[in-house]
Amino acid sequence: MNLDVVHDIQTVYRKLVTATSRPGTLVVLEREAKTLGVQIECLSSTILLARTVLDPEVTFKVIAKEEEAVSRMINQLTYSKPVELPEADFIFILHDASEEQLKEALNHAKVGNLLNPHESAMIILEVPDVTKGDSMILSGPGIQQESIITLPNATSWLGARNEKNREFPLGIDMYFVDQQDRLIALPRTTQIKGNGGEIIWDMLQ
Repeated sequence: MNLDVVHDIQTVYRKLVTATSRPGTLVVLEREAKTLGVQIECLSSTILLARTVLDPEVTFKVIAKEEEAVSRMINQLTYSKPVELPEADFIFILHDASEEQLKEALNHAKVGNLLNPHESAMIILEVPDVTKGDSMILSGPGIQQESIITLPNATSWLGARNEKNREFPLGIDMYFVDQQDRLIALPRTTQIKGNGGEIIWDMLQ
């Protein structure tokens, strides 16, 4: 079974919209991921998202040990142009990126401006498992009262996310994909508290 660049990509796009509109909801990309024949140092879901969101009109940056090879492949698949961090519309942080690289990527990601807040970076972050890690309580648009999720190594990215999203509507949206081809979205509008009640991150009103 090969990837249908029309039907399958449209399906991934709809799932991406679902994940964005319902923060913390687990979305499965396994069926579409199995259609990919590409073998490279990144997850199949990362390639699916790249083929869904990238085109010649936008730019991207890859953070990984094999950055050059992955960037070249994404460019060949999407005709999108790789650029430096502060310019990138989409930033792909792969599983082998260090914590320092992760923080640097978030710190340098663009947040848009008050006239065009949508001109901010979308972060796609690879993690081992989107159902294991630090427990968090989510609230905000798209969430009925509160929901509880767990994500790996939250302390390595929540602080940077806090700083980037301090002046809403400016900020970044984060998407997490794992080795089981599952996706979770944390858009900038989502408020996050520790499961014990301690506020880890909260959007300024």
